[in-house]
Amino acid sequence: MTNLRLLGGVLTAFLASCGVCAHAQSVITLEQIFATAETNSRQLRPSLTAISEAEQEVNVARAERLPDINASLSLSYIGDGFTTKRNFGDYQKAPIPHFGNGLSVGITQPLYTGGAITSSIDLAELKLTAARYANDFQRDNIRFQLAGYYLDIYKYANLRSVVDSNLAAARKVLGEMRARYDQGTALLNDITRYELLVSNLELQLIQIDNTRAILNNNLVTIGGLTEGTVIEPDTTILERVLPKENADWWQTEAAANSPRLSLARSEVAMSRKAESLAKSELLPKVGVQAGWTIDGPILVEVPPINRNLSYWYVGVGVSYNLSSLYKGRRNVAKSRVTSQKAVENLAAAAEDLSMSVSADHIRYLEAYEELKTQEKSVELAERNYGIVSTRYSADMALITDLLDAANARLDAGQRLVNARINIIYYYYKLLFTAGKI
Repeated sequence: MTNLRLLGGVLTAFLASCGVCAHAQSVITLEQIFATAETNSRQLRPSLTAISEAEQEVNVARAERLPDINASLSLSYIGDGFTTKRNFGDYQKAPIPHFGNGLSVGITQPLYTGGAITSSIDLAELKLTAARYANDFQRDNIRFQLAGYYLDIYKYANLRSVVDSNLAAARKVLGEMRARYDQGTALLNDITRYELLVSNLELQLIQIDNTRAILNNNLVTIGGLTEGTVIEPDTTILERVLPKENADWWQTEAAANSPRLSLARSEVAMSRKAESLAKSELLPKVGVQAGWTIDGPILVEVPPINRNLSYWYVGVGVSYNLSSLYKGRRNVAKSRVTSQKAVENLAAAAEDLSMSVSADHIRYLEAYEELKTQEKSVELAERNYGIVSTRYSADMALITDLLDAANARLDAGQRLVNARINIIYYYYKLLFTAGKI
């Protein structure tokens, strides 16, 4: 029985360790999450499918260059006929062979369509290019969203350390207060107020843990990571030396790489190609035609001939839609306005991109200045807390002074964490805006 209990205990410990490992934290870099999302993110699949759809549309457009082949086969029962004079008198029955058959094959090869086929192919290829730009834009959106979640997890992990450190210090002070209260040198009201501080800090820890759980779930879901993965951010991310190129460099990179701007350019190209397609409707269509037909019986003779009649033909066909003379020009005019609208949208997108890059670059440089300020604030807050704590121990300061100093130190520590993360965040935001994330 003892051996069975020992074996059961070993198995229980093993299974418990497996369960812990299954949900163990793992250090994952942001680049690894980007690579996983590239293949596993459900948010990216619709845009990838749109590319496949556009590729098929190109194939369909190219197939219009191939000849049209029509074939028909008919089998029929033909009833007897009759003849009459013009005044419908002198009725006479006219026997007809009852079995009728027909077979025909026709081929039409387009020679000239006014550029319609070529324009359709070009338009389909432009749509494919636009679908790829749209996919790039969606990919960049997902990456920036993932970066935001990742950095928020890092921020809250650091905030937890700050709050935990302040909580430990508060509990220590609270213990000293209780000892002094027992000696009659501290007030119960002071203990109550510090207990409230400890309670608030404990609540902050719970809120931080819950927020991290939500962020982790969002990151794992959107990034296509294994369910149950607990992200532990790469702690070296804050040690990276980030570039500080000037605004002109970022503007040039954005103009060359922004998927949003590229998508707007492709819209201009597509609208102009659609204009060419509308103009092709004003031109005639020319094609080579060939066919073969066999029909029976021959009903144009009286009496009908119970034989098959076969013939073939080859020629050139010309067609022109006369309604295009008054409808087609309106379509061309509409296409011109659409092209103008696309050009204006491109100009607006370029202007908006330029403003966004400029604003993000300013915020990025500002984040460095904020970090210097917050580092100094933490230094001063720590110094102030040490002084006030010493004075309080010597009965030279009030409990309110100690509470204010503790809150100031906590606030300074939290703002320092945010300042460090903000540098990385604004750098990735600048990369996203410039299309280089």
